[in-house]
Amino acid sequence: MGLLKPSTIIQFLILFSLLHIPALAAKQPYIVYLGSHAHGPKITEADLDRVADSHYELLSSFLGSKEKAKESIFLSYKRNINGFAAFLEEEEAAQIAKHPGVVSVFLNQGRKLHTTHSWNFMMLEDQKGFPIRNSIWRKAKFGKDTIIANLDTGVWPTSKSFDDKGYGPIPSRWKGTCQKSKDGFACNRKLIGARYFSEGYEAWGRKLNSTERTARDHSGHGSHTLSTAGGNFVHGASVLGVGNGTAKGGSPRARVAAYKVCWPPVDGGECFDADIMAAFDMAIHDGVDVISMSVGGKPAGYWEDGMSIGAFHAAKKGIVVVASAGNSGPNAGSVTNVSPWMITVAASTLDREFQAFVELKNGLRLKGTSLSPALRAKKFYPLINGAQAKEANASIDDAILCKTGTLDPTKVKGKILACLRGENARVEKGLNAARAGAVGMILCNDDLSGNGVLADAHFLPASHLTYEDGQSLLQYINTTKNPQATLLPPIATFGSKPAPSMASFSSTGPNTVTPEILKPDITAPGVSIIAAYSEAVSPTGLEFDKRRFPFNVESGTSMSCPHVAGVVGLLRTIHRDWSPAAIRSAIVTTARTRDNTGNSAKTALKQKASPFNYGNGHIRPNRAMDPGLVYDLGTNDYLNFLCSLGYNKTQIQALNDKPHKCPAKNVTVLDFNYPSVTAPNLSGSVTVTRTVKNVGQPGTYVVKVHEPVGVSVSVEPKILEFKHHGEEKSFRITLKDRGYGLKGYHFGVFVWTDGKHYVRSPIVVQTVTKE
Repeated sequence: MGLLKPSTIIQFLILFSLLHIPALAAKQPYIVYLGSHAHGPKITEADLDRVADSHYELLSSFLGSKEKAKESIFLSYKRNINGFAAFLEEEEAAQIAKHPGVVSVFLNQGRKLHTTHSWNFMMLEDQKGFPIRNSIWRKAKFGKDTIIANLDTGVWPTSKSFDDKGYGPIPSRWKGTCQKSKDGFACNRKLIGARYFSEGYEAWGRKLNSTERTARDHSGHGSHTLSTAGGNFVHGASVLGVGNGTAKGGSPRARVAAYKVCWPPVDGGECFDADIMAAFDMAIHDGVDVISMSVGGKPAGYWEDGMSIGAFHAAKKGIVVVASAGNSGPNAGSVTNVSPWMITVAASTLDREFQAFVELKNGLRLKGTSLSPALRAKKFYPLINGAQAKEANASIDDAILCKTGTLDPTKVKGKILACLRGENARVEKGLNAARAGAVGMILCNDDLSGNGVLADAHFLPASHLTYEDGQSLLQYINTTKNPQATLLPPIATFGSKPAPSMASFSSTGPNTVTPEILKPDITAPGVSIIAAYSEAVSPTGLEFDKRRFPFNVESGTSMSCPHVAGVVGLLRTIHRDWSPAAIRSAIVTTARTRDNTGNSAKTALKQKASPFNYGNGHIRPNRAMDPGLVYDLGTNDYLNFLCSLGYNKTQIQALNDKPHKCPAKNVTVLDFNYPSVTAPNLSGSVTVTRTVKNVGQPGTYVVKVHEPVGVSVSVEPKILEFKHHGEEKSFRITLKDRGYGLKGYHFGVFVWTDGKHYVRSPIVVQTVTKE
């Protein structure tokens, strides 16, 4: 073999060297959280410039120059939250996290959206739709001039739910704005503000064009949630002619503001932490009273979660933050938004049903639910299931779910098709059935969904059945020579029992971040809720659906969250001096755990629900306006809570704008003054302390206890006497394991009562079994 030419050797060496150059580390969007600002009462542009400059100086000490820092930072938090979002390498982020002035550094994570008669069910109006005389609606003047903010997909500004007819001048304390856009978006005296935040979203590579930069809602989710919290009374609201009535929000005379933080989904999510934090920063500055957020992601540490950080700063300023618990139920430990400075809301049913009966040829009638149109002809049609309709190359498992491309039109045409719930979207199953030629669809729940049925605006006549009824239907198909069925038109009915019951999708406890804090806090209606919608999108959200509705039916903890936010608006109107914690306490300690049959509320699987499902119970707004006693908390309590979790002095000082000294003795999270007691690792016995404040008249309260199985509970003192409004009293609760060796969590309750008020708190205990 001959020698290589010198030129060839040089080329080889160059190629070899290029192949062995270390690859440049990929930069990703990170959030650098620095705590709080110490601005004076009036923030000037010079103050904001100084903040931005301090961010550049900090980052330049790691990147080598101020120019590189300016190129890296794409968002600065300058008003209440202190920090910035920047493109960083993983090693750079790790180095910055070690800086003594930095609280945390974390990826700009994506979060997901948690996707009317309900106020009657909550006893605010009578059966004719008129406000009940002594209801919180009347006492609070329907939430007049309370300002409710919604961090979501924006708003449809021309919806009647946000019309400003009859509204006076915008409250003078409002500092917000209506951000302009090319689509002519405009605010009014009802919808007093709108902003959009997209830097965190665009950091993931999905750049918005100039026409997309708007607070206008192109999803429907934001309009639905905001109108549920604070929409006007709108008569004649219905979906496809079903459920005709008056739509309204919890605080129908409140002023509302939209902060758009959610955009079309990209890898990682649709609502990003960097934008959420920016929206919180501005909402606090703008002067809102309530912030509603129907968004969430996987539970994370309090300072690695943009929602938690934003909610902390809001609570410091007296703003109540309400968030959805998530739609990952019934899996244990799936609850999200678990920070103790926010109200976390689960979802349950109400006593209205959109009944759509399935009638079989053998005479059996099965009660389902739907909003879809009626069959064209009132007659029986051949009935098959997805497996029988399988296309040759499809799997049976996929065909029974009616997935795209699995159905054979020659087998489906002219028939009613039964599909199993799961994996693909409910309305997508109906679309696939319609495309294959089906005249109707019956959606059968899987075992995990149990009794959780949802009303959808399907593309074809349809009905959604419970698991038991679905099994009856499938058995009929499989055991009958010529199965036939028909679908009756959907109708709205009221007074159904039992209600409420927990929605199958509603996320559940225990809290995986701090198990000693019970989450969710409360449950509210979240199934088949009618509210305003965007007319830029179809009711199904699918591109090929050309229908447009001013109102739509949606289900999810996204829908239950704004119900609570609306009630918070009413309480804020009545009790301007109450802290966010006092408002939460009033809501949760007056909740109810029984349904309208007088029995304990159930899950979708007909099992007895627990505090891990509903927190303290189902919201009762009228009781919440006069709770008697509240468990109050302030900023120092939250900081001591962080002390108990081991956060260091530097981190806590950064959060508080000023020095905070942790208690001299070791503090325990079990003593945090939450309106519940949760002991996840009880070994022997433990004594915890709680303090209640009298927000009513002078009176004497006596405690009543229902013990968890296997645990003795004693309360000292057993009587609390309050001589004046605002007086505080402390008491001790001792939990003792009886030694039964029981596994899992067990539940009890203690109630303080003066004969008029019933201040109810759950007890949640898991004993440690000794080997």
